[in-house]
Amino acid sequence: MKTFIQAISQISLQEPLSDQWFSNPHVPQNIFNESIEPDYKRFLSPMEARRMGKLMKRAITTSLDVLHRSHFENVDAIISGTGLGCIDNTEKFLHAIIDNNEDCLPPTAFMQSTHNTISSQIALYLKCHGYNSTYSHRGTSFESSLLDAFVQMKVGDIHSALVGGHDEMTPDYFNMLGKLGYWKKDPFTIDSLKKADTIGSISGSCSLALLLTDSPNQDALCQLNDIELMYAPSITEIRSRMENMLIKNGIALGEIDAVVMGLNGDIENDAVYHQISQNCFPNIPVVWYKHVFGESYSASSFGAYTASMCLKNNLIPPHLLYNSVARSTNISHVLVYNHFQNKDHSLMLLSKI
Repeated sequence: MKTFIQAISQISLQEPLSDQWFSNPHVPQNIFNESIEPDYKRFLSPMEARRMGKLMKRAITTSLDVLHRSHFENVDAIISGTGLGCIDNTEKFLHAIIDNNEDCLPPTAFMQSTHNTISSQIALYLKCHGYNSTYSHRGTSFESSLLDAFVQMKVGDIHSALVGGHDEMTPDYFNMLGKLGYWKKDPFTIDSLKKADTIGSISGSCSLALLLTDSPNQDALCQLNDIELMYAPSITEIRSRMENMLIKNGIALGEIDAVVMGLNGDIENDAVYHQISQNCFPNIPVVWYKHVFGESYSASSFGAYTASMCLKNNLIPPHLLYNSVARSTNISHVLVYNHFQNKDHSLMLLSKI
């Protein structure tokens, strides 16, 4: 049973519900970045939108948009990945507890503060009564949700799945993570991010929805051949798992046209990628994306998005190319490799249809 990515929709630092970033991206200027909001009136009534937090509106909007792009009315499963859930609603409820001395608390923020409310609300809005799940595994939340959909599709339990990666960044949480060294402290440029000589990155918000099916239509982006998650592997194990993945799918290492990696300008984070690149992909173009979308717990979803766009457009734009390896003129197979704190590692193999 083959698996295909039909379409992807995003709301982020880039033009929302658009693929314009692929050829003409907005270049982040700040360390703290917020998403560009679309016109929600196209998808939600004013009454509905007023009762929803920002992340919930983004999740429902990207889900509706990706179904519209694919001409689907409904799906067999809705699976979301989120590291923080609707953290803004959580903060509102906690502030209300303090401000109201634990009395007369409005319930709306509490109901939307639970992590699984994202998949649930999407299902209620679509009237989808099928499989519904949410994964909250910090930096591998999206990969976990995609793996769930992929496995269920392989065994024939479902034929379509709406998979999402949704996370937001609030000023309070940004400041808290900043104390742990998550963000740059000095002004940055894209070149300085690429040199990665200090700790920290730039923040981003993520709401991405993709439609996974077992049969492609004419506008499908690419095929998802395989996905694997690994915990604290050695470089030898990563290389072995990668080689086994390629053999299983009948693809030679020399046929890989690009490797998409989660390089973000943090010297400790990027050192892992450099080591893997030198040992496993020494002569393959390396593509990065977090300089365009920023860092968040669901940022790895943009890695799959970037790989899908490269395959669909048969092109690696210069602003996405990290190293100086000559770009292929025919993009047929792309590997996506991400890690979170050098503990949780993931590999995805995507191919042109």
